Amino acid sequence: MEKKNAELRLENYQMAIQNEKLRNKAEQLNQEKQALLSQLKQKLLEANALQLNTSSTSASAHNKSNKPHP
Repeated sequence: MEKKNAELRLENYQMAIQNEKLRNKAEQLNQEKQALLSQLKQKLLEANALQLNTSSTSASAHNKSNKPHP
């Protein structure tokens, strides 16, 4: 019985160590994911701003070309 108890304690200790390693890895991956999401959002905002700028420029040029000349 003592031997089995010692084996179980050792197994429990090893599982706790592995659990801590996995927890740390999960935290690292989550931080990387958050950084990548932040970069993606920034790129999307920049692309959207560029598209809006391009649209308003071409709309402005279109409006100028449709004005009647005096």
